[in-house]
Amino acid sequence: MDRQEKLNRIFLVLLSLFVVMLGYGILLPTLPYYTERLALKDNPDTNLINVHIGMLTSIYPLFQLLFVIVWGKLSDKFGRKPLIVIGLFGFVVMNLLTGLATSLTMLYIARIVGGIFTSSVIPVSNAYLSDITSETRRTKIMAWSGVAISSGLIFGPVLGGFLSQTNLHFKFSFGLFHLDRFSVPYIFASLLGFVVVLIIVKWLKNTEIKSRIASEVVKVSFSLSKYFIILLLLSFVMQFVVTLFETVFSIYGKDELAFTSRQVGIGFMLCGSVMAVLQPVFATYGEKILTSKQQITLGLLISGVSLIVFPYVSNELYVYFTIVTFAAGGAMVTPNLLSAVSLISKQNTGRNISIQSSTNSIGQILGPVLGTWLIGGGFYYPFIIAGATVLAAMGLVYLLNHQEKEIDPVLLGDQHKKI
Repeated sequence: MDRQEKLNRIFLVLLSLFVVMLGYGILLPTLPYYTERLALKDNPDTNLINVHIGMLTSIYPLFQLLFVIVWGKLSDKFGRKPLIVIGLFGFVVMNLLTGLATSLTMLYIARIVGGIFTSSVIPVSNAYLSDITSETRRTKIMAWSGVAISSGLIFGPVLGGFLSQTNLHFKFSFGLFHLDRFSVPYIFASLLGFVVVLIIVKWLKNTEIKSRIASEVVKVSFSLSKYFIILLLLSFVMQFVVTLFETVFSIYGKDELAFTSRQVGIGFMLCGSVMAVLQPVFATYGEKILTSKQQITLGLLISGVSLIVFPYVSNELYVYFTIVTFAAGGAMVTPNLLSAVSLISKQNTGRNISIQSSTNSIGQILGPVLGTWLIGGGFYYPFIIAGATVLAAMGLVYLLNHQEKEIDPVLLGDQHKKI
């Protein structure tokens, strides 16, 4: 394909990633307040509200975990486009159900639907980008994938804070659908997602379907690859602490700092902005100063220290500065890990990225559950434990470097890139 066609494809795939993460960004600052309203309506014990917030956050990645490898295998078999379209359609349904939710049960159903279908979008989109870019440009394009994801986290909280100021009620013959200031953003996200589905269906071309490889060989190779396992452990740790931080900060901001949903949204916006700006910078110029391994190590150090410091700052500006520092550390780690995984196998990129996505989902499941549980002992515990976990993960980078000398050539072939 010519350069312009490739750029058009990249833009459309990045648009898909952006929209899905925009919906996720809208959720971050509004979920605690939205859940509290629905929980109080159902009259449960008010002490269980934080538990519901943690469960609603975790149930989404739980169903992503259950389905992501299925979508990855299907994308290797039928091409990437159909799976991206399916995922975007599920995103539309999830946000529509969330916006119309009048009970916690409806909210749980919406999150389950979203987890099942959106689990295809991020890994399959990254596999699509991997399919159409050369090995030498892989890290850069994965950094731009990170930009699209982070951009959703920039604008999502802003939209969530702005649109949640609206208070509307519609009464239908089959019941009352309460569209208050915390539900309107989800209706907007569903409409935007529907427009993007139409754009993708019309203009995005499917990728070439890969020839099928003997699955047993791949499974044996994967099981013997300590290199891949270490990459997955690092991915798990980062996703675990990021999701724990996102969940606990939204509750911490509401209950401890007395932040409004808009102030909480600003925190998430700053986090996304830093990730969006710095990921391509580190991917493009970082290796001129530090190797990928050194970037991962430094990023883990910065993120870990920031988390440990976080509960000791209460001034709004200091809170935002600590969030920015935490995000800067993450921007060093994420694109390098994703690039390394995408380079493991040319024939099974979709499957390998889906395996990494499954690992991330485990972190997304455990982070909110553990975080909301630790809140019971005080807000210091989740942040400090998450920070210590990140610092401990620096030891995995040493093991990663050691395992490079023992990588199974059957698994990596000529696609391996030393990190």
